[in-house]
Amino acid sequence: MLKQIALTFFTIFGISSVSNAQLAYEIGFIGGPVAFQSDYGQRHDQSTNIGNTGFGIGAVHWINFSSAANGNEYFNEHFKVRSELSFTHTNFQHFGKWIEGKPSAGKEKLKAMSGKTSMLNIGTQLNFSPFTTIHEFEKYVGSFYPYLSVGAMASYYSTTASSSLGPLGTPGTTFDKYLVPSDGHQYGFSSESGITFSVLLGVGVQYKLDEMNDLLFEVRYQGFDSDWIDGLNPNRDIYKENKSKDSQVWFNFGYSHYLEF
Repeated sequence: MLKQIALTFFTIFGISSVSNAQLAYEIGFIGGPVAFQSDYGQRHDQSTNIGNTGFGIGAVHWINFSSAANGNEYFNEHFKVRSELSFTHTNFQHFGKWIEGKPSAGKEKLKAMSGKTSMLNIGTQLNFSPFTTIHEFEKYVGSFYPYLSVGAMASYYSTTASSSLGPLGTPGTTFDKYLVPSDGHQYGFSSESGITFSVLLGVGVQYKLDEMNDLLFEVRYQGFDSDWIDGLNPNRDIYKENKSKDSQVWFNFGYSHYLEF
């Protein structure tokens, strides 16, 4: 059953034409918390970072070339190609100094705002281990395989922004900065769906449980090419604090299984 799943998975990514005898395969899954850096709350604030943390899960497929006799021994022993299909979901609220202190109409509007974003991601990464070769890692149970990763993803996102005071878009329900037109939108908020692209940078480690199974942990940054992923994007020409596009940091725990063909 695992072989059938794996074959289907990497056929989708267009690599089924490569000789199985030259490649080694792993399949697995990842999951863990996702800290979304959004326009909700206060940047670099602990309550915001904790409060706007969601979750992510994913199915992963690795290929390494350690069995290939193509003359490039360093690449074969230190690099893996990783494909991934994943899902993330995050709920948003405003936290930090903008809602604390003496009550005001503006603070009440911020407190009443909420949002949520779901994303379906597909992409690929290149994993590089500068310290350990693949054969060294595979040889010993209890060994570690630290790695760095870089890659890219395409994502379908669906986001909503709302308020418990009523529909957003009126002075009675919406904080002033979100009423200003922004980036081709009528307001600085939006409930929408779309496709975006992102870059990935990560660091992680695999631990060998036994001959055919590993555990893994990784921290990964995902930077999007859009600032509408969270449903908020105040006009950055006016509100200079809106400096960065949306991003998120994954803290993934996972499992991988080696396939035999």
